[in-house]
Amino acid sequence: MRKRPMDRRTRCARSSSSCPRARSYTIKAVIESYDNLATLRTEDPRRHRLKLYFAPEMAAEVNALLDSLAGTFSIRRISPA
Repeated sequence: MRKRPMDRRTRCARSSSSCPRARSYTIKAVIESYDNLATLRTEDPRRHRLKLYFAPEMAAEVNALLDSLAGTFSIRRISPA
């Protein structure tokens, strides 16, 4: 019996945010400097929306990091639709 490849998307938690365009590169560098914490992708470049993908067990650490960066980088959380 062949094993199906695991769909990694189902094992990831997600968080959406927006920020000023000039800050998005710096935010990505800061977040991804924490090894294996989260991966940041641009969800909508025109509206400067970012999406974080991370393991569910890392949610507390990711939220704490976003909270600590929010004021400095003008990060605004976006509620899931």
